[in-house]
Amino acid sequence: MEGEAGDFQITLIKKPKYIDEDQCTGCTACVEYCPVKYPDPFNQEISQNKAIHIYFAQAIPLVTYIDDSCLYLKEKKCGICEGICKNHAIDFNQRAEKIEVKVGAVILAPGLEPYDPGLRHDYGYGQFANVVTSLDYERLMCATGPYQGEILRASDRKHPHKIAWIQCVGSRQVIPGGNSYCSGVCCTYAQKQVILTKEHDAEAECTIFHNDIRSYNKDFERFYQRTESLPGVRFIRSYVSIGREIPASKNVTIRYSTPDDGVKEEEFGLVVLSVGLNPPADYTALADKFGIELNAHGFCQTNPVDPMEATRPGIFVSGAFRGPTDIPESVFSASAAGSECGELLNYRRGKLTQARIYPPEKDVAQEEPRIGVFVCHCGANIGRIVDVPATVEYALSLPHVAYAQEQLFSCATNSAKEISDMTREKGLNRVVIAACSPRTLEPLFRDTLREAGINQYYLDMANIREHNSWVHSKEREESTRKAQDLIRMSVARARHLEPLQEFDLPVNKAGLVVGGGLAGMTAALSLANQGHEVYLVEKESDLGGMARRLHSTLEGLDVQQYLIDVVGKIYRHPLVHVYTEAAILETGGYVGNFATKVKSRGRVMEIKHGATLLATGAEEYRPTEYLYGEDERVVTNLELEEQIAGRDERLVGARSLVMIQCVGCRNAERNYCSRVCCSHSIKNALNLKALNPQMDIYILFRDMRTYGYYEDYYREAAGKEVRFIRYEPTDPPEVEPAVGEEGLGVLRVTVTDPILGKRLEIDADVVALAAAVIPSAGSQEAARLFKVNSNPDGFFKEAHVKLRPVDFVADGIYLCGMAHYPKFITETLSQAYAAAGRALTLLSHDTVVASGSVCEVNERKCIGCGACISACSYGAIEFRETRQGKKAVVNPVICKGDGLCNAKCPTGAISLKHHTDEEILSQIDAAVQP
Repeated sequence: MEGEAGDFQITLIKKPKYIDEDQCTGCTACVEYCPVKYPDPFNQEISQNKAIHIYFAQAIPLVTYIDDSCLYLKEKKCGICEGICKNHAIDFNQRAEKIEVKVGAVILAPGLEPYDPGLRHDYGYGQFANVVTSLDYERLMCATGPYQGEILRASDRKHPHKIAWIQCVGSRQVIPGGNSYCSGVCCTYAQKQVILTKEHDAEAECTIFHNDIRSYNKDFERFYQRTESLPGVRFIRSYVSIGREIPASKNVTIRYSTPDDGVKEEEFGLVVLSVGLNPPADYTALADKFGIELNAHGFCQTNPVDPMEATRPGIFVSGAFRGPTDIPESVFSASAAGSECGELLNYRRGKLTQARIYPPEKDVAQEEPRIGVFVCHCGANIGRIVDVPATVEYALSLPHVAYAQEQLFSCATNSAKEISDMTREKGLNRVVIAACSPRTLEPLFRDTLREAGINQYYLDMANIREHNSWVHSKEREESTRKAQDLIRMSVARARHLEPLQEFDLPVNKAGLVVGGGLAGMTAALSLANQGHEVYLVEKESDLGGMARRLHSTLEGLDVQQYLIDVVGKIYRHPLVHVYTEAAILETGGYVGNFATKVKSRGRVMEIKHGATLLATGAEEYRPTEYLYGEDERVVTNLELEEQIAGRDERLVGARSLVMIQCVGCRNAERNYCSRVCCSHSIKNALNLKALNPQMDIYILFRDMRTYGYYEDYYREAAGKEVRFIRYEPTDPPEVEPAVGEEGLGVLRVTVTDPILGKRLEIDADVVALAAAVIPSAGSQEAARLFKVNSNPDGFFKEAHVKLRPVDFVADGIYLCGMAHYPKFITETLSQAYAAAGRALTLLSHDTVVASGSVCEVNERKCIGCGACISACSYGAIEFRETRQGKKAVVNPVICKGDGLCNAKCPTGAISLKHHTDEEILSQIDAAVQP
C-alpha cells in the first residue's frame, strides 16, 4: 500500500476459485469423485472436507471453490472433476488477478485467531480424545456439527454426563506459549455453554474451574448467577492440571486444589478448554503491508484518545484487532471506525452514491391471491430437522398457493434474486418466506418484493427456525408438522394482506447531544467535523462530567490535559453550540424532526434537530457502609485519586492502606458489576507505590476483573507487593476505629482469608472503597423526557445488544458513554464515535422513510376514553376536538406499530395496519384447522 490519508493506492490479489459459478448447476458429481479427503476430527465417517468446497443441505447444493489441497493444482495430477463436469464449470486455467484500488481511508478488521492449546502439551489436547477446545464444543452443539447438534464424545459417540471447563487456557499465563492478557470473553461463553448443555441434558454435571469469574459486562452478573444456580453446576476456584486418560472409558482426570481437602483428582467424561483469543494469523505481515505498529501482544497499536486510529494516519481499526473484545463492542467499534472515516472523507460524501431504482409497482389489490411460498433450509439449521421437500409439497396443496420451492439460504443474494424472478415469472402477488425470525431479515425480503414490482407489504414470514427447528431439534416429525402449520397460518394471513404506502419525511441536519462529558463532547465533535450543526446541552456549569475527577489512566494518559484540549475544541468549533447550566423542559417531534425546549442560564429556547444523542453519564455511589461519612480516613476511589494527584501529605505518608472492592454493587440492591473498579484500584495502588514504595497496600476483592490488557497491570501491582486478599460476599470485611501498636489511631479492617481459613486483622491509616458506578439522576430524567427505556439497573437499554448496541428502540435517538453502562475512557470514546456514526446514517440523508404499518383510529367508534393514550409509550396518540367531542388521533410518524393501543381500545376503534383483526383471526382459524 502506498500514499497517504485521503489518497491511498492499494494492490489486491484476487485468488482464483477455479469454478465458474454461473455454469455450476450444483450436481456435486465433482465432489463425489474428488479423491482428497480430510477426516472430521469428531466423526471419522464424515468426509465432506474435500478439496472442492460445498455448502450442501438435502437437495440443494452450492459448490463454492477448490482449495490448494487439490492434486491437480499441487502436482498436475488427477483433474477428474474437470473431465466429469458436464457444464464445463471447472476451469483450472483461472489465474490470480491483480486489482489496483484507490481509497481515501482503510478500516482493518481482520479479526482474531483462537488460541491453539496443541502448542503446549500440558492439557492433553490432541492426545486425549475427550479433551476439546471451547470452539470445538461450539461445533458439537451446532445443528451443522458432526453429530447434528447432539453433544457426543468422539471416543464412543456417547453423551457425556460429567463435563469440566478449564478457564484461562492461553490467557493470563506468563509462560512460553501463553498470553499475559485476559481474553475477556471466555468466562461468559463458558457459562453460555453450560446453560446450553443443561438444556440438552438436564441431568448433566457441569464444573467450571476458574481463577476469577470475569462477568464484567452489561447484564453478565445476572447471567453468572443464573448459571451458578442451575442444579448440578459447580464453580471451583483453582488452578488445575490434566491428570491422565483412563484407558477403558477414555475419561480424563483433573487435579485441583480445595481449601478444605487439599489436592483432589476427579474424573470427567469430557473436558472443555476455554481458549483465549490471539491476534489474527500473519499479523506481522499485515502490519508491514499497511505500515502500522503493533503492541506487545501482536494486536494493533491504537491511540489512547482515539481508539480506532492506527499509528498511520488514514488507517482505522475495528473489532478484535484492537484487542480481545466481545460482539457488542466489536459492532460499535465498527460504527466508530466508519464515523472516523467520515470525518476524514467528508468532502467526498455523496459523490459516488447512486440512487437505487425499483421497477414500477403493480396494482394487484383487485386480483385473486396468487401466493408463492419459499421454504429455507438455512443450511442445516432448518433442513436437518424439518423435511423441507415434504413441506414444500404440503404448501402447494394450500388454497391460493400458486408456486412453492425450497432454497438453501433464502437470504443469499442469488436466492433473493430468485424470489424476485419467480414472483414476476409466475405472476405471484403475495409471498410467504418460511425461514428465520423477521426481526433481522424482513427488510431484506420486503426489498425483494419491491424488486419484483409488487408492494412490499404483501410479504409474510413464517418463523420455522427460532419457533420450530431450534426448539424441537429432537422431534423431527413433529417439527415438520409444526412447520407446515406455521406455513398454513402464514398463507391464510397472506390472503388478506393489503398494500401500504411508506412516506418520506424531511430530515433536519442538526443534532442534539445531551450530556457534556467526554462521551457527549466526542460525539458532538464527530458530528460537527462532518458538517452538521450540534447543540450540546450540559446541566452543570462546566463541561467534562466524571472525567473532571480523573487524573490519569493505567496507560498513562493525563486526563485533565486531555479534557482541556477537548473542551477547547468544543468551544472553538463554529458548528457546536454549548448550553451549560441547562435543563430540558419538553421534548417532541419524531425521527428527523425533533423539537426540544431547553432552559439555560435563565433563557428558554426551542432547538430543532434531526437526531438525539443521550450521553448523560453516571455517578459514584455514596457508601453507607465501612464508616464512610463518619471517619474522614475512609474515602472512595475517586476521592483517593484526587488526593494522590494533590500529593496529600497524610495519604503519601501513610504506612498502610486497604482497598475494599464491590462496595454498593454485586448485591441485591445493585445486581451488576461496575466494571471499572478493579482496574481503578490497581491504578491507585501503583501510583501510591510510586510515591511511597514502603506503603503496605491491601486489596480485598471478590473477583479481580482486570480484563484485557489490564491484567498486565494487575500482575505489575502484585510484583510490587500489593497484597490481594479474597473475601466471600457472605462474610464481608469489617472496619472499625482502633488503637494501633504504637498507640496511634488506626482503622482496623477484619477479613477472613479463605486460603488460610483464618480471620486477619489489618491496621490501616486509610481505607479506600471501590464504590459502585450508578446511573445519574440526569439519565432517569432523560429516559422520561425522551421516552426511552432503561434496564433494571437504571442504565439505558439499547435496541439490540448485538445488532444495534448504540440505538434506542425509538428511531433517531442514540446512546453512548457511562449512561449505557460503566466503561473506561477508551471504551467511552469508541462508543461516542459509534453513536455519532449511527446518527450520521440518518443526518446524511435528506429524507427518512416512515413505516406504513401504523395504527389508525375510526372516529365513529372512538369514545374518547384515553386508554390508548396511556398505553402508548411513544406519545404517538393525542386527543383532537371534533364535532362529536374528543377523539384520539395517531401521529403515524411517531407510531411504532406495537399494537398496545389496539389491544387496549374497548370499542375496537383502533386498528393496526398490516396486523388487522381479519389477518390475525385468519391465522387463528388456520392454526386450529383439523
